[in-house]
Amino acid sequence: MSEREPAFVVVTGMSGAGRSTAAKALEDLGWFVIDNLPPGLLFAMAEEAGRVKLAADKVAAVVDVRSLAFTTDLNAAIEELDGRGVAVRVVFLEASDEELVRRFENVRRPHPLQGDGRLVDGIARERGILREVRANADLVIDTSNLNVHELRGKIVAFFGGENRPGLRVNVVSFGFKYGLPVDADLVVDCRFLPNPHWVPELRPMNGLDAPVRDYVLNQTGAKELLDAYEEVLGIIAAGYTREGKGYATLAVGCTGGKHRSVAMAEQIAARLRDRGGMDVQVSHRDVGRE
Repeated sequence: MSEREPAFVVVTGMSGAGRSTAAKALEDLGWFVIDNLPPGLLFAMAEEAGRVKLAADKVAAVVDVRSLAFTTDLNAAIEELDGRGVAVRVVFLEASDEELVRRFENVRRPHPLQGDGRLVDGIARERGILREVRANADLVIDTSNLNVHELRGKIVAFFGGENRPGLRVNVVSFGFKYGLPVDADLVVDCRFLPNPHWVPELRPMNGLDAPVRDYVLNQTGAKELLDAYEEVLGIIAAGYTREGKGYATLAVGCTGGKHRSVAMAEQIAARLRDRGGMDVQVSHRDVGRE
């Protein structure tokens, strides 16, 4: 970030995925937040923020989709900001179709793009318009399984620290039978390791328990995977940093997300912390789900 320009974040994503919650969390962290800002006004806002030297020194704009020109306008606005030396980061909030339908039905409101059609039609239309924006986002957060407090916690984790190392990595374990995390940048498959589920005394435990952890890590290939993947992640992290990508989600999976993936995710996170230069968080999506 240039010392002359405030940090600038664009918060966008699916309607109902939690943009308002993210905006309130940023406000509580001292960010100057503008809601429902048209993409064409992004540079004017950044310029004004720099001119008046906002005390917050951090500016966020919440941008939603209201027209078919949204994608073109937003991409053009971001390119203009980059071209004029304003470091901008895009945060995209995502959620499954089923969860979005449930949320809209709970508040008894129509989707902004459904028109005379069904709720699912509006969601599908919005997802199509936002496809390119999502693909180019710096940070994608899937809120399908998050409550407002958990989403707030993620925003605080990513934006709350002034002196954190460069790349912020979220390592999340998951079960393939429950589906891939939609916000994953990288995926590790641990299903080649023997499954503690078939060991009666280990079955009730999870990968946070020492007996399961030791069982998993002592299997043939476990240490080799950790060694090799640590080197690969070092290369990827350096590349992300060079390209200005500040956030990455690494998903570590096994069949049920209870034993192998949990143990391996903890080990990967520990190794990344030991390397330094990264702020590493770890979470376990599917523990306790069975």
